Parts: sequence; C-alpha cells; structure tokens
Amino acid sequence: MEMIDTPAGRLGARRWAGGSGRAPVVLFHDSLGSISLWRDLPGRLAQATGRDVIAYDRLGFGRSDPHPGLLAPDFVSSEACGGFAAIRDALGIARFVAMGHSVGGGMAIEAAAAWPGDCMAVVTIAAQARNDDRIREGILEAKAGFAGPGQMERLARHHGDKAAWVLDSWTETWTSPDCAGFSLGPARAAAACPVLAIHGAEDQYGTSDHARAIAGADGQVAILPGCGHFPHRESEGEVLALIAGFLRMLD
Repeated sequence: MEMIDTPAGRLGARRWAGGSGRAPVVLFHDSLGSISLWRDLPGRLAQATGRDVIAYDRLGFGRSDPHPGLLAPDFVSSEACGGFAAIRDALGIARFVAMGHSVGGGMAIEAAAAWPGDCMAVVTIAAQARNDDRIREGILEAKAGFAGPGQMERLARHHGDKAAWVLDSWTETWTSPDCAGFSLGPARAAAACPVLAIHGAEDQYGTSDHARAIAGADGQVAILPGCGHFPHRESEGEVLALIAGFLRMLD
C-alpha cells in the first residue's frame, strides 16, 4: 500500500504487476468499497490481461484519510478531476483503462469523458446509468439491514472508524433529492473509447437497462444470468474472461 498526498488528504493506492508496459487498468470502487474489498480480483485481473492493475481508496474510504463532510451531489463526476487526477499524477499514469463497480462504474465513465485522449477503454460492472426508484428502494432496504448484529463491525474491518461515514455517504447521498437527477448521459456521450458494460440479471440495485444505456449503440453488453450486484464475485471466472477478451482488441 502506498499513501499519496493530495490537497484534500492522503489516498491509499496499490499496484499489481501484469508483466507488460501496456496501459494499466485503474479500478474505481463502489459506495461501500475499498482496495481490500476488491479481494483477489486485481491480482487475477493483472494475470488475465497482462496489464498492471491499480486500485485506490477514495477520500474517506479504506486506508485513505477521513472525508471532511458528506459527499457532494456531483461526487461521481468530480472524482475524475479530483482523487483520480491526483492518483494519475502521483503514479505517472498516462494512458489507462478505467474499470469500476457500481458507482465506481459511473466514475470510470466520467474519467473517460474527462480524459478522452488517454482513456483506452472502460469496463463497468453493475453500474447505474441514472438514479431511479429501484436503486433508492434497494438502498433503503440495505440501510435497514445494517442495523443488524455485526453489520457495522464487518464494514469497520475495511474502513476503521470511518465505517459510519461510509454507510451514511451511500444511503443519505443517493436518496437525497439533490441526487434524484443523476445521469451518466452527458459523460457517456463524451466518452470516445470502447465500453463493456457487465450486469447481473438479478441485480437488486438496477435492471439490465442500465448496462444497455451505458454501453450505448457502439458498446458491448454482458448480462449474466443468476448474478446479483457483484458479478465479479458471483461469477469471477466468467467476468475475468469477458474483460480479458474485450481488452485484447486494444493490443
């Protein structure tokens, strides 16, 4: 783990070597995520693609410094020129592949829109193209579940004493009226690179229409039957094969 100084605070980052000098894959985690919650996926992804894989904890998450307040309504779009830009500068990342899970998928699209000359491709997993009733209902149900025994303790294993902030930043931000109009439409239109959108057919936070909207007319869609919101855990081998095959076209 490397700690990177930024004007907003230190961000934790880690790199897995893939054995080539090709553009690395940068991972954007989900609303409750962190480097540690990617588990062994980054290493396996590096092996499957032959590319370095870089993951980082956004401010307030994982090993990064605490966030000074709740997330702003534009937190998805602002990450591209905020935390991600700082990671790029510190680690000397030029061209890159952006890959994100859930809200991190939205951030991957925003990164492609902000850096169209440098982003070679985007992979989204269970990403949301917009905010809607199904997302909000799923979040409220999950929020109630976190009141159960041991739930916050499990979250704290990855976020320490920031765990309550992490949960609130997910549940309160996404259900706020300020986020009701969230849409990836403008960023997707500005993204000039190939896009692969992976989605679980049983995702409790959004139908497969989100993946189709993110892929657009010129992207690729993979809807995995029997998978929920974590296809990269529920069907890791299939997801890795899809990503490796998609990225081979860049070689």
